[in-house]
Amino acid sequence: METELSKAERTRQFIIESTSGIFNKKGYAGTSLSDLTDATGLTKGSIYGNFKNKEEVAVAAFEHNTGKVRKQVAALMDKADTYYDKLMVYSSVYHNFNTKNFPEGGCPILNTAVDADDTNPLLKEKVAQIILRWKKRLEELIQGGIDAGEFKQDVDVPRTALSIMALVEGGIMIARVTGKQAHLDSILKTMHLLVTDLKI
Repeated sequence: METELSKAERTRQFIIESTSGIFNKKGYAGTSLSDLTDATGLTKGSIYGNFKNKEEVAVAAFEHNTGKVRKQVAALMDKADTYYDKLMVYSSVYHNFNTKNFPEGGCPILNTAVDADDTNPLLKEKVAQIILRWKKRLEELIQGGIDAGEFKQDVDVPRTALSIMALVEGGIMIARVTGKQAHLDSILKTMHLLVTDLKI
């Protein structure tokens, strides 16, 4: 029984990994069943034997993509010594959204938020959960810097966290639409100034 479960889990993971880039590039509505079968080499029956429907595959793919970003952030954050350096990890990771280390298709939060805003309540809710988790993590880091005497006491923690997120995601959106990485570089410099201004 354990072997069967293990095989099912492996197949499920294979489907997620094989389709994650497609969903991230084409979106939920733009991804067809034939895209899924072509990417995996599996039949419709095999895919839907592991997932209830396309939406469930899309949600799993989104979670897979955001997990890849989260792992990169965590790895760099473990090496950061100060709260300032920890906050700047987000700039380092998202600056490289076009590289092979990032999920295929770019930022999954931005892509899925735009794609699912008015068309898919479940995916929209998943994006909202990730955004709120990110906001909470930023708030914890900023508050940690305040408590450690690294940042000013009068910092508006929630506003600063939201500003960092808006700069990162807005910068990626502008760079993607215009095809100019320099726009993202410029916006991330503003983020650097914002985080630097937190220091005592």
